[in-house]
Amino acid sequence: MFKGQVTIKDIAKELGISPSTVSKALKGHRDISLSTKQSVRDLVEKWHYKPDPIALSLKSGLTKIIGVIVPEIVHYFFSTVISGIEDLAYDSGYHVMFCQSNESYEREVKAVETLLSSRVDGILVSVTKVTSDFNHFRKIQENGIPLVFFDRISSEIDTDRVVVDDEVGAFDAVKHLINIGCKNIVHLAGPQNLQIGKSRKDGYVRALKYFNQPINNQNIISCDTREEARIVVPELMKREKRPDGIFAVNDLTAVEAMNMIKECGFKVPEDVSVVGFTSGMISDITTPTLSSVEQHGYLIGREAVKLLIDRIEKKHNLPSQTIVIKTEMVVKGSSKSARSI
Repeated sequence: MFKGQVTIKDIAKELGISPSTVSKALKGHRDISLSTKQSVRDLVEKWHYKPDPIALSLKSGLTKIIGVIVPEIVHYFFSTVISGIEDLAYDSGYHVMFCQSNESYEREVKAVETLLSSRVDGILVSVTKVTSDFNHFRKIQENGIPLVFFDRISSEIDTDRVVVDDEVGAFDAVKHLINIGCKNIVHLAGPQNLQIGKSRKDGYVRALKYFNQPINNQNIISCDTREEARIVVPELMKREKRPDGIFAVNDLTAVEAMNMIKECGFKVPEDVSVVGFTSGMISDITTPTLSSVEQHGYLIGREAVKLLIDRIEKKHNLPSQTIVIKTEMVVKGSSKSARSI
């Protein structure tokens, strides 16, 4: 039995045929006899032959590897996006290499360098909260590598993007709070250098204007982590005019806001209704369950990788595209009350 890494040349030598005949037999070429094809298949199975991915990439010009950079792999939203990416990539014959920026600009830059040195065919990116210099993404394009942003995007880079309709989602969240009777709604906002943070704030403001609600800038507070919510929310509950509704930029902040409201001696939703943004698994295991805006992360991942593969395989030469995924307001226990039923 052959020892070591089996090649087409080894199979050809054993069977007394040319390497090109082996290659054609493996591809089912009609010029190769059935008996030869069977002999090749039998030996391939016996020797556990696997095509050399490096040789295939040199021949095709593709590594069949896609690079992905996300802020946090363990974050529920990004994990659902990753599932969508992996499923469609696998079905399309691609492998995926993941890098986690951990909300660090320096790590994001390093991730780009790593993926480029790994000769990936294309890169999917959701940028960090702190990124303000986008030259490392320009480097991707300068190397002729297709680039697609998802969720958190850079408006400075002309490339394909997949996003949710953050402004409409935020509008719907605040509309829901107003419809159940909230009069003093606070927005726990994300970083305004990120388009998603800006869009969700804009949706909050637009809803208040639409329903003739007063806009108080003190009700728009930078707070998009659990740690910040532990500090911000108790101060809100000390106000003379306490909020009766909170719209948080993400679910984790919303959940911690609920915890702090209860620690301060108030009830959710009887005293304060809370709405988040993601509608992930965590929204079903809180007490009460969390009303939230569904982002459809899995669909974002599939659409992003489809765009990328189309670019890699040059299936279209259209200008940069932006695919917008519709959101959905999912009402659960944190905003249900006598006012809303």
